[in-house]
Amino acid sequence: MTSSIPVVRSDAHLAHAGLVELVGGRAIPCWESPERARAIEAALRADGGFAFEAPSEHGREPILAVHDADLVEVFEHAWTDALAAGATDGSQPIVPDTYLLAAYPGGMALGGLPTARHLRLGAYLFDTATPIVAGTWGAARVAVDVALTAAERVLAGAPLAYGLCRPPGHHAARGMLGGYCYFNNAAIVAEWLRRDGGARRVAILDIDYHHGNGTQQIFWERADVLYLSLHADPHRAYPYFSGYATETGAGEGRGRTRNWPLPARTGIDGYASALTEALGMLEAFAPDAPLIISAGFDTFDGDPIGDLALRTADYAEIGRMIAAAGMPMVVLQEGGYAVDALGANAVALLGGLSRR
Repeated sequence: MTSSIPVVRSDAHLAHAGLVELVGGRAIPCWESPERARAIEAALRADGGFAFEAPSEHGREPILAVHDADLVEVFEHAWTDALAAGATDGSQPIVPDTYLLAAYPGGMALGGLPTARHLRLGAYLFDTATPIVAGTWGAARVAVDVALTAAERVLAGAPLAYGLCRPPGHHAARGMLGGYCYFNNAAIVAEWLRRDGGARRVAILDIDYHHGNGTQQIFWERADVLYLSLHADPHRAYPYFSGYATETGAGEGRGRTRNWPLPARTGIDGYASALTEALGMLEAFAPDAPLIISAGFDTFDGDPIGDLALRTADYAEIGRMIAAAGMPMVVLQEGGYAVDALGANAVALLGGLSRR
């Protein structure tokens, strides 16, 4: 009899709600919403092949091993500083109105940053889609614990564990928030496996619709972490400024990053071709740690902010292809915004990965 797949989840994400983002100058409800995680969890519970558990607390150290301390401080206190300053009455999310672009200082030597941390947010945020509310900090902290607890289950012998992370993480960089992401859950797990898990070589396979700019940036010059990403071509798709095939890492990390930008309406045939190449690189790298999968379902045909053409059954095939690599796997939730299809897609992918 097949054993149940561990699923690590928490209700902490429910406090990260009432979110808005700016699209074309208009404020709209964030596509990244609590309903996403609820839909996935409901489908997994209905399936019956999953064992649910709460995360254990891991503290700040794994976060600070990946993210700059200044970023963590600003993120932690931005909401309370905004309340104290009267910049918000607590009824609406906070989003910066000014962003510190690289071109801002030019040749100037700037003298400092504002004291109030909500006014510093624009120095650590790269878009208008990553709002902060009272529950955002706590939700992001627990999402890290979800990811690390899933990794612990695999190190303890589970062939596969799923971290139902919300908020997602792969757009968060060492010193930068963005793309609905606050802490980079996958990168934190990869670094934790290196530092505390005894691994020498860790691989991350990113199958979200969007390029994981944060994960790529964090490990850009690292030889011990392989980052493989299949995503929509940034010529047309967010985050626009990274994810091109020519980006392969630098220094000791040269060749440890590989991107497969995909054309619009890519279906399973084109996707499987790119994935086969990625899995060949994974095999050559020979990781000695569980494979980390940044799993997004915004590649689904009908996702409201994606334009690829995968169907629910395709996720089972993708799962089977990855499982054939014969590695233990830590699967962490990233994007996917077609809420009505999310649960079925998650069941299909996890079923394929477990070869059910």
